[in-house]
Amino acid sequence: MSTPNSTPALADILSAQQAAFTASGTVVADTRRRRLQTAIDLLVKYHKPLAAAMDADFGGRHPGFSLMNDVLGSLASLKHARDHFEPWMAPDKRAPFAPYDQLGAEAWVMVQPKGSVGIIGTWNAPLFTLFAPLAYVLAAGNRAILKPSEVVPRTAALVAEAVTDMFDPLEVGVVTGGPDVGAAFAAQPFDHLVFTGSTAVGKAVMRAAADNLAPVTLELGGKSPTIIGRSADLATAAFRIAAGKGANGGQLCVNPDVIYVAREQLESFVASLKTAFAGLFPTAAGNPDLTAVVNERHLTRIDGYVAQAAAAGARVETCPDGVISGDGERRRPLRIVIDPPADSAIMREEIFGPAVVVLSYDDIDAVIADINGRSRPLALYYFGEDAAEQQKVLTHTLSGGVSINEVMFHAAMHDAPFGGVGASGMGRYHGREGFLEFSHLRTVFKAPAYDPRREWGMLPPYGEHFLAAMEAQVTP
Repeated sequence: MSTPNSTPALADILSAQQAAFTASGTVVADTRRRRLQTAIDLLVKYHKPLAAAMDADFGGRHPGFSLMNDVLGSLASLKHARDHFEPWMAPDKRAPFAPYDQLGAEAWVMVQPKGSVGIIGTWNAPLFTLFAPLAYVLAAGNRAILKPSEVVPRTAALVAEAVTDMFDPLEVGVVTGGPDVGAAFAAQPFDHLVFTGSTAVGKAVMRAAADNLAPVTLELGGKSPTIIGRSADLATAAFRIAAGKGANGGQLCVNPDVIYVAREQLESFVASLKTAFAGLFPTAAGNPDLTAVVNERHLTRIDGYVAQAAAAGARVETCPDGVISGDGERRRPLRIVIDPPADSAIMREEIFGPAVVVLSYDDIDAVIADINGRSRPLALYYFGEDAAEQQKVLTHTLSGGVSINEVMFHAAMHDAPFGGVGASGMGRYHGREGFLEFSHLRTVFKAPAYDPRREWGMLPPYGEHFLAAMEAQVTP
């Protein structure tokens, strides 16, 4: 099968998948397991060239990181789904309402696949954002069409080649192309649509899906806040944040974006963060362990955020050093932007790269108020040993997920839901909740042989006795 990049070809694939879905009827466990295993086999077969393609697309991304983040992360989701989905398929028995519960009526909830699911991946985790949701799409008995990001063209082309090699297109198809294809993809009448990317594009995807009343799962992002409580071990917190900021060059949707530090601990924390990051990445330019910014457009955006904040009076600390060498060098040291103006771009926009904001605070309530005054983030992080403060942060904020005394780890859990809230998205995948996200929960009521409605006065003509009987049941 070719990898189509036109709307008619895409529409043809979707129509064929939906027709095949309707014709096939029940999607038995063996079929679902075979599809999941095929996806696993695809990643095992193609893992080396896929890692090489991601390295080339980024202009520097260590193959080991790509294997850990994209290949092994995807395999973990696929294997978890493969090994756990069968009990999730079982009908869920429910109790019929009175008086039918005494007369042999039955009721249950069927868990059924929806049909054909479209999955739009993103460039920063180009395999994981396709294959992690695909795990639960297939486990739920659906078919799928993948749309890799055009920002990483070598990876997208190889994904298309691999999917075409391993799958029947009536089960899993793929389309490639630029923003025009992406827009056409979102406008198709999928039975469910998954999108990972920016909030702005997520809104456009949701608008397009609305014309078809297609349900959507949106995994977006936002300025994930990190609170350093006064009870935190600063060196430990700094090291774990540095490891998070260094992962993928800071280009992850759950990356720490704004760090709140008590005013009297600010200098100690900044020094610890610089030491920790430099220990992991002693140099920036040419360092194969440090992922490059994906392209010049994003590099200009991030450098512009930092330059604007500095021009407005913010202090900027750089680690491991302040040297940015050579035209075409897209690796950057970590820029720590301290107390920038509230109206600066770096305070308004998700950074999504090798820079971080550090804000000093005097009172934890002010931190919570500042977080709640912003859009709901995809992730929130708290460091500290004060149990009461930790609970206050958890109960007085709202985010997609939380990690305590660590960053990003909640997103790596395969037996718990992952998703956003508000501006950071809707819906979820991972675990049983991901299986249910891509399933239709269908209530079934099976009537008994005896119909009690006439005897119980539940049919017209209604009279005074019926009214009195109904009123008697209006109780607190």
